[in-house]
Amino acid sequence: MTVTRLVGVYRADGGLRGELRYLAGHYFHGQSCSLCDITHSPFRRKAAWTAAVAELGIPFSLVHLNEMEPGLAEFVGDRAACVVAETAAGWQMVLGNDTLSSLHGEVPAFFAALRAALQASE
Repeated sequence: MTVTRLVGVYRADGGLRGELRYLAGHYFHGQSCSLCDITHSPFRRKAAWTAAVAELGIPFSLVHLNEMEPGLAEFVGDRAACVVAETAAGWQMVLGNDTLSSLHGEVPAFFAALRAALQASE
């Protein structure tokens, strides 16, 4: 499987309203997004994330639920947070929410799991 690009889908809406709703749910109700935990510290993107994406060699973007293109939204459905690959055959699930949750917000663990998943799908 040749991957054209990877897309990480947060389990949250983007924009000011979405961010505020997420923060309120996170801090007052214990809700979380497993991908947010990996990519961000409480107030900004983790430097380790940015560096690892730069070294990956595959375009990787991050989107919120309300930012997905229609075909991606249809494929993801209610399975966010997740990472999907765009291939010539269409979208393929690479890492689901359960896997992302098991990584406990650790950037190195994420990229090890991502590389293993991509190798397994070849």
